[in-house]
Amino acid sequence: MCESNIYIVAPGQEDDAGVLFLEAVDELLPEGDNAWRVTSIFGEQKILNGRIRSMHLVDHRIIFERST
Repeated sequence: MCESNIYIVAPGQEDDAGVLFLEAVDELLPEGDNAWRVTSIFGEQKILNGRIRSMHLVDHRIIFERST
């Protein structure tokens, strides 16, 4: 399986130990300035406001930092 989990960190947080936002994300689409539509393999959709901080695809982790 190639899907990833999205985690959220607070602005300025130094580590990537975030809070789980959505599991098994299959699709990540831009929805405007710092807005993203994320869709899981189960069809669940959410809008996330923030920026991609890092992606660890081997570990299936996408880290977002919330917009302030």
